[in-house]
Amino acid sequence: MNALISFRSLNRAVKTIMSLAAGLVLCSALALGQGSLSPYQGERDGISAGGKWMEFQSEDKMSGVKRIRFELVADNYFRENPDYKPRVELFCEQGKLKVADFNPGVRLPGPNRPGFWGQPQLEVEVRIDDTHSYKGWNWVRGHFLSMDKGTTRGLLGAQVFKIALPTRSGRQIAEFSPAGLNIDQVRSACDLTPKKPSKD
Repeated sequence: MNALISFRSLNRAVKTIMSLAAGLVLCSALALGQGSLSPYQGERDGISAGGKWMEFQSEDKMSGVKRIRFELVADNYFRENPDYKPRVELFCEQGKLKVADFNPGVRLPGPNRPGFWGQPQLEVEVRIDDTHSYKGWNWVRGHFLSMDKGTTRGLLGAQVFKIALPTRSGRQIAEFSPAGLNIDQVRSACDLTPKKPSKD
């Protein structure tokens, strides 16, 4: 009799634990489906912009200027920081692209070339689908690289996007899956359309 009572108690406990676990999984799935938390004060939490892209909106409190940020997080991370993946961010204001940044998630080495106006740049290798090119991107305080507009437009319609660059741990490659972006959202927010890169 005692064995039967113990078995029923154990069975009830297992069912309770399984119900709690299922509830946690459901809550997590609902939270993920609603978007992504913004790391910036005054910016609304993100909504899906298609595929792995997220859209974040904010408004300047004084001027009322509307700002939209599109973010694509890499599929991998760099050796120095396994907790923060590289990302591409498009910052748009008043319906126009203001800047497109590559944030590697690690401190960059010093610039290795000057730009046309003498600004510090870091040379990177870029792959967009089946094209490869070398780009000099403006080096911003050792944390970001400002991408050129041609690469940004190529990224919008790409299936494969990779950036190889020197880091303090040697050459590393950030790998992205940009497919699925809602082009109409980007066109409306940034006046930006995809353009296939030249194979020249």
